[in-house]
Amino acid sequence: MPEDTATMEPPAAASPQRPATPPAPSSRPRKSRRTGKRKLTLSERIEAYFSKLSTKNNFWHRFCSMIWLPYAFRSGIKIKKIDSNTFTAVLPFRRFNRNWYNAMAGAALLGNCEIAGGSFVFGFVGADYTVVCKRLEYSFKRPCFGPAIYRISPQEDVQALVDEGGEFNVTLDLSIYQAISKPGGKEKLVGKSVTTFHVTPKSLHRARKARKAAAEQQLKQEQQNQQQA
Repeated sequence: MPEDTATMEPPAAASPQRPATPPAPSSRPRKSRRTGKRKLTLSERIEAYFSKLSTKNNFWHRFCSMIWLPYAFRSGIKIKKIDSNTFTAVLPFRRFNRNWYNAMAGAALLGNCEIAGGSFVFGFVGADYTVVCKRLEYSFKRPCFGPAIYRISPQEDVQALVDEGGEFNVTLDLSIYQAISKPGGKEKLVGKSVTTFHVTPKSLHRARKARKAAAEQQLKQEQQNQQQA
């Protein structure tokens, strides 16, 4: 009997495969594998480092002020912590702070309330928060003919507000005195100030920025889809 012969077709040549396109790098910040939290960028780490450094002592406070707060650097204000709830700041009686009548200029007394109060709040919240002056009131009592001493006391429990998380307002009472110039003399009250600061975690700023970028990207994509339709 004749044998069945099957016709064998030559195998088809394999089409050359293109190399896989590497995925586009994600614009989202990476998260730490250990903690699952968002990693800070290099600029954010540098900002946090110098923010902490500025509250270490008066030397680093003046060094950072020279770059980011030139007015505070030239005025020469110094911050001192007395206890957990009381800070003082001393504004020297130098030419930069005086007026034509050889008294402490009202603008210097007023403007340094923000610097003294902001430094007080920043000492509590640290480098992970932004501190912005929201409201400032100043009442002049008498002229100041010497160094001015700022005594700062908060109306709220700042540490409790920080522990709650989120953004908050804190109001400070500042009493400004003329320093004693002669032995046996008394400090003279030259002014009072009530200052309100708005404090916001930097993580909240970043989250808002990310939501805004995502909304803008979605809107841009919708506009492109409408143009293609």
